[in-house]
Amino acid sequence: MRVIILLFSLLFLTSCYETERNCTDFKTGTFDFTYTLDGVEQTTRFTRTENFNIDYHNGKVDSSSVRWINDCEFILKKLHPTSNSEKDAIHMKILSTSQDSYMFEYKLAVKRPNKPLNVEKGIAVKIK
Repeated sequence: MRVIILLFSLLFLTSCYETERNCTDFKTGTFDFTYTLDGVEQTTRFTRTENFNIDYHNGKVDSSSVRWINDCEFILKKLHPTSNSEKDAIHMKILSTSQDSYMFEYKLAVKRPNKPLNVEKGIAVKIK
């Protein structure tokens, strides 16, 4: 009986928790995103407007169009892809927000046949 009461108590307490998602605060601005590629930590800076995303990485600039699905989800599509893999659109979803950053996940917008859908997560920090 104690176990059942304990389980219901835990379920009740965890069901009351809701992550903060003030996605509109992060629709536009300049952000830093740190990630690891081949064991090396790298940081890229990007500026997002309502319609465009401009990446600055290793002295190069790359532009993508932004199409908002709702306040927390959008599709990125490179404007000038240099390879077939860059032609694929990316689906971005803001999972949670804090005062100056947001956690997000991203994946291909369209699943390729016979290939697993790879979902990655990251944190972007708002600079301005």
